[in-house]
Amino acid sequence: MTMDKDKLKRMALAVLETEAEAVRDLAARIDDDFVRACGYMLACEGRIVVIGMGKSGHIGNKIAATLASTGSPAFFVHPGEASHGDLGMITAKDVVLALSNSGETDEILTIVPLIKRLDVPLISLTGNPASRLAKESTVHIDVRVAKEACPLGLAPTSSTTAALAMGDAMAIALLEERGFTADDFALSHPGGRLGKRLLLHVSDVMHTGETIPRVAQDAPLSEALVEMSRKGLGMTTVTDATGRLVGVFTDGDLRRVLDHGSIDVQRALIGEYATRGCRTIGPEKLAAEALQMMDAHRINALPVVDTEQRLVGALNMHDLLRAGVV
Repeated sequence: MTMDKDKLKRMALAVLETEAEAVRDLAARIDDDFVRACGYMLACEGRIVVIGMGKSGHIGNKIAATLASTGSPAFFVHPGEASHGDLGMITAKDVVLALSNSGETDEILTIVPLIKRLDVPLISLTGNPASRLAKESTVHIDVRVAKEACPLGLAPTSSTTAALAMGDAMAIALLEERGFTADDFALSHPGGRLGKRLLLHVSDVMHTGETIPRVAQDAPLSEALVEMSRKGLGMTTVTDATGRLVGVFTDGDLRRVLDHGSIDVQRALIGEYATRGCRTIGPEKLAAEALQMMDAHRINALPVVDTEQRLVGALNMHDLLRAGVV
């Protein structure tokens, strides 16, 4: 099969432009009705129940997931299943968010009287303000589009994009009004990379106790080399008699020492060659801050110290990689 590459590109660009225009047109619909809808969802003591059929159902499912992950408890209910028992999932403390481009979806209209009987707010997103669903709603938000991106005008494309964008606008407006923070987001996404970046602390990933590479400042250089090799962090810390950090000695320091000529590793003391005033981090800091420090200063390992500069741990880039912070 031969392809007309230019035609494919033209069609793709036309779709993107049509859908972008549909989203741009939504700006005029961020009005008092939008604010009222947000008000009902903010005041909701239960959950936001999102319903929709077909492609609108897929969009509704995504909107429910976005709401739930940004501080507005929500879940999706299939309207066809709702009329066969699942309507019991909706309580008098909930708010219903219904999606229907036509506003005439039979499965949704069938359960509207039951929603009304529960006396819960019904918010609808439709492309037809004159539809039955729009008229029956407590608040209606107009998400109509000038045309679908499908050249046949049949496949839901611009309309679903517009509904999704409006749902995102509602979710993020609610997030901001609730004062939802990055830490709150991380708590609902503990298994994801963002959760790890925001929840993991240095103390969670650092080496402690006997696994810390450590030598006394009056130890011979040979002992430091053995410690570096045994602990495998590409460096060793150097401490004084009280356990306070004096400096570090890294693979790079070793290369610089050897570049200066021959040296008696049995007689030379590590304290003479350690890098003093080195970068350190506290155990209470986020692991992501350790990563940022390593990247900014082009180093691969960090000593971890307490407020009195006593050595309590060590970590390197590989520890952060294993923890999923990178």
